[in-house]
Amino acid sequence: MTQSETHPTASFPDEEAVSGRLNALRAGVLGANDGIVSIAALLVGVVAATDNASIILTTAVAGIAAGALSMGVGEYVSVSSQRDAEAAQLERERQWHDHRPEWELEQLTLLHMETGMSEATARQAAIEQTAHDPLAAHARAHLGIDPEELVNPWHAAFASLGAFTLGGIFPLLAAVLAPHDLKAPLTFAVVIVALAISGTVSARLGHAPRTRAIVRNVVGGSLAMAITYGIGSFFGVHL
Repeated sequence: MTQSETHPTASFPDEEAVSGRLNALRAGVLGANDGIVSIAALLVGVVAATDNASIILTTAVAGIAAGALSMGVGEYVSVSSQRDAEAAQLERERQWHDHRPEWELEQLTLLHMETGMSEATARQAAIEQTAHDPLAAHARAHLGIDPEELVNPWHAAFASLGAFTLGGIFPLLAAVLAPHDLKAPLTFAVVIVALAISGTVSARLGHAPRTRAIVRNVVGGSLAMAITYGIGSFFGVHL
């Protein structure tokens, strides 16, 4: 018997790590994409309206600072709310186990039966899990929560803040350093490449289809830049 037959996950050593990093991955990818698209869309609109280098640079720096802080705070608040809700559900489960353990055992048995176990197997599994860690067993089966892996708001906040800043640097450099006549097209090109890279990285880390992630990123970012460029051109001509 081979090692992979003895240990089915041996060929995939990072399989269990995937779920643990999904929260930070989601925040990081969202932050990077938002930084790339938001700052690029903002800058191409400004570039279409003015050729003042000082205004363009100030807009870029202010946009990155405001966007990164907003993303970081937003992620912290959102994930903290989720963590508080999960903690409240776990506390409620803990109280129920203290006051009605027999009823909780029956509920756990029924939950196991819903997965296809026979009643005898489900009851034996519930008894053994309850003897080991009743709260964790019921939290995973009933609530879909692992008490040992509650979401971390700080991880999400810093991942989002840092990723937004990193993503915003690419369009900033293109819009600030390029000659005025090339600012808009070069920013478009740099952003498309950056979004393709972001889509590739997110798909690879999440073991998802790469082409779909790239197309989704590039199409959405291109549409946003086209719209803001049109708005900037309109006001640049009419004001």
